[in-house]
Amino acid sequence: MIALSRFLPRNREGRDGTVTNPFPYLGYSYLSDSQDITTDEILSPAGIEEKAGFLADQLESICREDDRVAIIGIYTRGVTLAKRVAAELAKRGIEKEVGTLDISLYRDDFDNRGRDFPKLESSDIPFNIDGTRVILFDEVIFTGRTIRAALDGLMDYGRPAKIELAVLVDRGHREIPIQPDYVGFTVDTEMNQYVKVRFQEDDGKEGVFLVTKPIEQGNE
Repeated sequence: MIALSRFLPRNREGRDGTVTNPFPYLGYSYLSDSQDITTDEILSPAGIEEKAGFLADQLESICREDDRVAIIGIYTRGVTLAKRVAAELAKRGIEKEVGTLDISLYRDDFDNRGRDFPKLESSDIPFNIDGTRVILFDEVIFTGRTIRAALDGLMDYGRPAKIELAVLVDRGHREIPIQPDYVGFTVDTEMNQYVKVRFQEDDGKEGVFLVTKPIEQGNE
């Protein structure tokens, strides 16, 4: 989904995340282009693979018991995550088609973006979602606003019996009452930090990174 500008404004759901405890996949720390910004690897490619497998573990029994389950990924990296989890389920004998949802026009900050129009993707939900149990996928949940937009967009395609949410990373700081049902990785965060998820398919590199910006004087 994600241009860097989406990480920063308050109303952009984004992919912000903070780490206050050590993690088993802690990698490296270095100075970014701005010498006051640091970036830490908090999930390696192996760590991402493990967490995607953990999501599949959580969903396996549900998918076996309920043939109404539908998997839908939110553009961009929510789609990639959904496809990876679906591929893991397929290895276990559970075949699930993956739908895709572009929520750009449903965002609550759309009217405030001026000429900064989002890149529109084609939503593709090739199955009827009426009466289904939809599991939405996104790579990071922050304020909850992206998911609110996704719920609005999803309703244009039908009326599911139930909607649940699966995320790779939950960084907290919700602004509306939306919580994920399935989480790969949880991090405690500060507002001057954000998470960048990078997938090989979308970005040519792999990892989850914590970016920390300096706190401006007077804002501490």
